Amino acid sequence: MVQDFIDGKWLNSLGNTFFPVLNPANGKELAVCPMGTVADVDRAVQSASQAFEEWRQVPVVERVQYLFQLKTLLDANLEEIAKRITQEHGKTLAESRASVRRGIQMVETATGMPTFQMGEFSEDIARGIDCYSNRKPLGVFAGIAPFNFPAMVPFWFWPFAIASGNTFVLKPSERVPLTHQLIFELIEKVRLPKGVFNLVHGGKEVVDRLCTHPDVKGVCFVGSTPVARHVYTTATAQGKRVQALGGAKNFMVVLPDAVMDKAVATALESVIGCAGERCLAGSVIVCVGEDTYSEVSKRMVALASDISVGDGMDPRVQMGPVISKESKSRILSLISNSLKEGGELLLDGRQNVDQLPGYFLRPTVIGNVVESMEIAKEEVFGPVVLLAHAKTLDEAIQWINRSPYANTATLFTSSGAAARKFSAEAAPSMIGINIGVPAPMSFFSFGGTKDSFFGDIKVHGAEAVNFFTDKRTITQRWMADSSIW
Repeated sequence: MVQDFIDGKWLNSLGNTFFPVLNPANGKELAVCPMGTVADVDRAVQSASQAFEEWRQVPVVERVQYLFQLKTLLDANLEEIAKRITQEHGKTLAESRASVRRGIQMVETATGMPTFQMGEFSEDIARGIDCYSNRKPLGVFAGIAPFNFPAMVPFWFWPFAIASGNTFVLKPSERVPLTHQLIFELIEKVRLPKGVFNLVHGGKEVVDRLCTHPDVKGVCFVGSTPVARHVYTTATAQGKRVQALGGAKNFMVVLPDAVMDKAVATALESVIGCAGERCLAGSVIVCVGEDTYSEVSKRMVALASDISVGDGMDPRVQMGPVISKESKSRILSLISNSLKEGGELLLDGRQNVDQLPGYFLRPTVIGNVVESMEIAKEEVFGPVVLLAHAKTLDEAIQWINRSPYANTATLFTSSGAAARKFSAEAAPSMIGINIGVPAPMSFFSFGGTKDSFFGDIKVHGAEAVNFFTDKRTITQRWMADSSIW
């Protein structure tokens, strides 16, 4: 049974209900995850609060030594962690490995905290008066993670939080709790002081308690927009800092001057990578001009038809299952509704999957998508390519900017002028030019806008320091007593 990790010890949850952890490639049960209670959260936060009083006093150059050690252990155990991800999530081993590497990059970046956390100083801002600033940790932070990146997403938060002197309580998704069980076993080996980093499992009861606990100073969240909004409104009402990353509808625009073979292949990978279950996945591909639409459609169907689907543990497989039976049913419903609304079924990914034991779909390609369709507005979170027309780049940008979501947008072009225009005028915060998944590296900030992000400070990079610390400014004057000189 999955356990909590609190105050440096593995503990059974106080909850008495459990969520089955299934391998989505075959539907077999891997473990059961306890649905924790308010009492589980309280004991974790208490441990973190007590640890904070000593941890905050540890020099930053000493705090980051634990991360240096952990980075070495993560590198050595990358393959085992990747296999664990594939077993409980379903994505291919190659995708799992890449996500773990991204997580390790966060640890690497967080080891730069001695520089990130430096303050400022100015001498003689007035006669005999100096002014300086520094950054102080705040206390206990909580992280609430999604199912789609079991290892990577939590790394967006906790390394920066603890490196800057805070303590942390993590709640992974109940669908994929096993990955961080393994990661916490590695954390045990680096002997991080008790209570600095704690693990609690559960569902809404745990989430709500983390959002309202008086000793939690801030909450980090990634998930759907409705839950992101709930976390944001609940936690900010309690005076907490919040960064809540929500859903997305990521548009990809193809201009006639794009390098078509590379553009189509890149766009397809963006849509179906991790079976479409990522917040930066491409969704609506807007083709500017009829000839562009015709060319993209033909190439897309040919490439998507050739994608091998199956258990992600098989190195020959290019796409694994979606996470659950419920997720598959929701995607199938969106596909069916799009056809009723006038979409053209160019490739039917619902075919030839019943013989597979898990929650599989093949890539689906739907043409003639228009803005009014449900599937053109809602996040699919599945391997469905949506092809749409636009007469001009301006028309495509206007469609993008009308969407309530604004995570990423990509332009495929050979024109620097078009790329400059797109970068300046498209609403999303993360822009790609000939890049299918414009995910910023760990030393840049990450996060969308509109209904894709709730909060004021984005995640990772230097922005993380702004979120996890309070900037204090000290103005000082020393009176000279010349009699003692």
